[in-house]
Amino acid sequence: MNQEIEIEYKNLLDENEYSRLKDTFFTRDTPFSQTNHYFDTEDFLLKEHGSMLRIREKNSGYVLTLKQPHEKGLLETHQNLSENEADAAFNGSGIPEGDVLHHLNKSLNVEGRFLTYLGSLTTKRLETEMDEGLLVLDESTYLGVTDYELEFESSDEDRGRKAFQQLLREFSIKERHTMSKSHRFFNRSRNN
Repeated sequence: MNQEIEIEYKNLLDENEYSRLKDTFFTRDTPFSQTNHYFDTEDFLLKEHGSMLRIREKNSGYVLTLKQPHEKGLLETHQNLSENEADAAFNGSGIPEGDVLHHLNKSLNVEGRFLTYLGSLTTKRLETEMDEGLLVLDESTYLGVTDYELEFESSDEDRGRKAFQQLLREFSIKERHTMSKSHRFFNRSRNN
């Protein structure tokens, strides 16, 4: 089974803060694009349990990912999909058999046929490795909204948090409570 623990820190940015970070860390970089396609039950059972299910479309490939709460961050379970499997999921034929569906059924008793495709969020992403982890800048568009976000991913919780907070201080960026992209997407979709 393809699983990993994700430790990341995130902060929403205004357009000016995003531009300052981009001009400092990514002067010669071109963002790459990825689209997250979100699924949940009609009554948002996954979201209520702090979980998220998506198919990420990137570089003409598809990866199905289940994220669930874990004591040190999020437990991610991944499964590669063919284009036909992804298209079938988008068109309501259900999530294909495999590690993700097995884990989802085992942990939340949810079967693939009860999952509904909710829509997509497209991100233009910039990434650079730093000593303490991965610095990520995102510009995301979904349901008529564009937002900007700083993420910092680290394998070490303490070092990652310190590096992230140092970045915020260095660029005079106010720390903001920031929901995940999926939560922002779900909240916006419920209000539309």
